[in-house]
Amino acid sequence: MISEKSGLTKFVETDILSIENNVFKWVEKEWMLITAGTGENFNTMTANWGGFGYLWKKNVCFIFVRPTRYTYQFTEESNFFTLSFFEEKYRDALNYCGTYSGRDVNKIEKCGFTPLQIESDVISFEEAKLIITARKIYYQDINPLNFIDTGIDKNYPKKDYHRMYIGEIIKAYSKQ
Repeated sequence: MISEKSGLTKFVETDILSIENNVFKWVEKEWMLITAGTGENFNTMTANWGGFGYLWKKNVCFIFVRPTRYTYQFTEESNFFTLSFFEEKYRDALNYCGTYSGRDVNKIEKCGFTPLQIESDVISFEEAKLIITARKIYYQDINPLNFIDTGIDKNYPKKDYHRMYIGEIIKAYSKQ
């Protein structure tokens, strides 16, 4: 069952510039869930490739999703996605969401997450400590011909190169 906006009472809207955590640690060490879709149909996946910055006069985040991932179709079809960050006690659940496909199992149920519908096409989870909502503004497929460091291609033994999405950060919510 999806919590609607009333579940947001556990969160406070946060100015993205006031967040003092180390974004490199967030993405690489703590991981994040990328979620896209609608309240009726969505998927999530664990990621530790991505980042944050300032581009085109906008605060942005960028994510990478392989076309073979189930979340890819949701990210393609959605105008928005969320990045959700969790406390360490959710590490096993994040590992599960990165290991199993939503095509095959109900990851949300298995992990005990409570989906939170922020807007009609913006979904996250009540258990998150930080939620970043983003509107897609650009995408680009990774082209191996552009690898200056040719060793990067070793990350792609199946040649399933990621699609990079840049999202304008619309809102951030932190747990109260």
